[in-house]
Amino acid sequence: MVNFKMNDRELSVSNGTTILKAAEQAGIPIPHLCYLKDINEIAACRMCMVEVEGTNRLVPACNTEVAEGMVIHTNSPRVRQARKTNLRLILSQHNSNCTVCVRSGNCELQRLSHDLNIHYQPYQVCPERSNVDLSTPIVREASKCIKCMRCVQVCDKVQGMHIWDVAGTGSRTTVDVSYNRYLKNTACTFCGQCVTHCPTGALTVRDDTNRVLRALADPEITTVVQVAPAVRVAWAEAFGLSPRQATTGRMVAALKRIGFDYVFDTNFAADLTIMEEGSEFIQRFTHRGKYRWPMFTSCCPGWVRFLKTQYPSYTENLSTAKSPQQMFGAVAKSYFADKKDINPKKLFVVSIMPCSAKKAEAELPTMRNAFGDPDVDAVLTTREMCRLFRSDCIVPADLEEAEFDSPLGSGTGAAVIFGTTGGVMDAALRSAYYLVTGKNPDPDAFTEVRGSKPWKEATFSIPGAGDVKVAVVSGLANTRKLMEAVDSGKADYDFVEVMACPGGCAGGGGQPIHDGVEMASSRGSQLWKLDAKALIRFSHENPDVQELYHAYLKKPLGEKSHHLLHTDHDAWDALPDKA
Repeated sequence: MVNFKMNDRELSVSNGTTILKAAEQAGIPIPHLCYLKDINEIAACRMCMVEVEGTNRLVPACNTEVAEGMVIHTNSPRVRQARKTNLRLILSQHNSNCTVCVRSGNCELQRLSHDLNIHYQPYQVCPERSNVDLSTPIVREASKCIKCMRCVQVCDKVQGMHIWDVAGTGSRTTVDVSYNRYLKNTACTFCGQCVTHCPTGALTVRDDTNRVLRALADPEITTVVQVAPAVRVAWAEAFGLSPRQATTGRMVAALKRIGFDYVFDTNFAADLTIMEEGSEFIQRFTHRGKYRWPMFTSCCPGWVRFLKTQYPSYTENLSTAKSPQQMFGAVAKSYFADKKDINPKKLFVVSIMPCSAKKAEAELPTMRNAFGDPDVDAVLTTREMCRLFRSDCIVPADLEEAEFDSPLGSGTGAAVIFGTTGGVMDAALRSAYYLVTGKNPDPDAFTEVRGSKPWKEATFSIPGAGDVKVAVVSGLANTRKLMEAVDSGKADYDFVEVMACPGGCAGGGGQPIHDGVEMASSRGSQLWKLDAKALIRFSHENPDVQELYHAYLKKPLGEKSHHLLHTDHDAWDALPDKA
């Protein structure tokens, strides 16, 4: 232990503890902007400077370790003046038009300016100029960048994609796409982890709310919205609702109040995905010689884009099943449109997703119906949905709960866990077991694929089929390690689930942002609890899915199912021409 004094308090901490960590343990706040634990500890912003007696210069608390006998002042006059000066210098290069910034009210720079009583600017303000490109789901506004390096470090260390880097020299130093490229011409997976870790509005997800509002206002358009499983455990964070108030029913009621004609649950399509993907796995597994192994899940568009750019020779290993989002759109514009006698061209399908990459997926040329229209017309993130609620003056806590509409609104416990790492695998194994044996397994028989461990392995025995070796991985840096193990022959699996974001969709790039706090694990735990409480826990027992096959699709992997619910991953290019 190391003994020291901080703000006249005698304290002790373990050897190797930083001043910032020691202050946190003692309940002493030290402001910071660039710091992210174990990811970005480079003291770039200089906001965490403290005074140490016997040291001439102020030192950064985030990467200076406590030493025996050290006397620290975290808020001396000298420290306060230095922080104010440093913050004003940062603001001198920042576009501070906060009233029209998407991060207003949830911006670390804005909060610090308020907390440090910055109410005038003595320096000339010269924000960096840049063109805003809306052709990709991830949008960068250089004028709001504070050069904290968080996006660089998250992309390098957590996702291993190396999309962002330092550019320029001297006073022109900034953060931009690496190697002087446009974002659309990189291997970016659009996972959005850089967005959720950016402390300002420099990196955001493209806002598509106006497209949705135009459709809602058109009396000739029938609007349909689907809500992904991970959204229900995160949306209420933006409104500070208690667990008792934060119900799915209030979320549905708010969407209906906005004006959607039909509000459906993506859980329905998740169950449908399991029927197709589970059947596909059994078909491959029982005819092993015809296929390359392992088979990969295809629900996560960030992962699919990663595979196609980093390991393109494994594209054929992907399940041909569309993601739940796209399956829903395809069914809505065929089966549902027929059932309700609606012209598919007058049907506008909106997705509420925890994911920024889903915006790119919906725009793929392979995700269109027979008329050439997209299966899904617009994708909004959880944050965009919450902004719509606020802009329509909706107070969710005051709403009476409402139910999802029918027949695309039912879901099972197996479907709701799609929103967390291991959930797709768990759900698929439950139904795969049934498809082979004709009997349901214990729904909790596959717990080895659960939990927050980034790379999980297990072997399960399915009577009549044999032992199935599976793996579950989340986070693209971890995914790269798994792929290298598979490619080198060090790892051998039959079925692999991959999610681009750490912790799965619960920690997706479109979820509510809590600076410095990772929410994927706690949100994922809520999804597992919803599964445990569900009346039906097997996708093949969803009555609406059963009716869909009986009345329309006939059978999994059938002709109509193949046409509507499957895709060709080789039919689009993940890296367009760089001209």
